[in-house]
Amino acid sequence: MNDSEAPGYEVLYGFDRRTTSVLAFSVVFSVLLLVPSVDMPLGLRIVGILLFGGGGLIMAAGALTRKTAFRVDATGILLGGSPVRYRATTAHVPWQDITAVVLWQQPVPHSVLPWVGVARREGAPPLPGSSQGRIARSIGEALTPVPAELLVASRAMTGWRLDRSRLAAAVEQFAPGIQVVEYTL
Repeated sequence: MNDSEAPGYEVLYGFDRRTTSVLAFSVVFSVLLLVPSVDMPLGLRIVGILLFGGGGLIMAAGALTRKTAFRVDATGILLGGSPVRYRATTAHVPWQDITAVVLWQQPVPHSVLPWVGVARREGAPPLPGSSQGRIARSIGEALTPVPAELLVASRAMTGWRLDRSRLAAAVEQFAPGIQVVEYTL
């Protein structure tokens, strides 16, 4: 087997610590909303159950799909899409369009959310997804510490975990000139 046929590095959506804790919170909150002794208007209960119960079900369904969240192989890097709109938001970036693989973090209350993305060469074709418009890019840049071009070519590591050493080995195997870097301010 030559390098181009060798297996790469692939991670599937599933249940990680963050997903499990959000699901547990959703279940507990939904059950509390069903308890008759809780003093809350019916309309608020319904909205809460739809948001927390429905959101939890969608998150669980996404984890259960076991679709590819991230893959490095001989053809390039696959950035798995949202489990809810997987086909429409999945992007394959060929090696000739990649200048670096970038790891970065998004500050969130009481924590950080890890992301992985690809820095792409100037003039590379746009990636699929809804974050390509001017307004979406402006909002993204205001809310994240990275440039819009990197944001649209990144995926949050929710429902899966990245093995940095396996990522580095796969990138070295398939694209020796490409570096795995940490984006810092």
